[in-house]
Amino acid sequence: MTLILLEALGALLLFVLLVWWTMFAGRKKGELPEPADDDAE
Repeated sequence: MTLILLEALGALLLFVLLVWWTMFAGRKKGELPEPADDDAE
């Protein structure tokens, strides 16, 4: 039972690290700004 809990905890930790990495490891200043439309009326 303890081994199952440790394995589940390890999988959860791996999942959280993966989500954190994909969400916050990117450009230093975030996404590029949207280009401005010059022909706006």
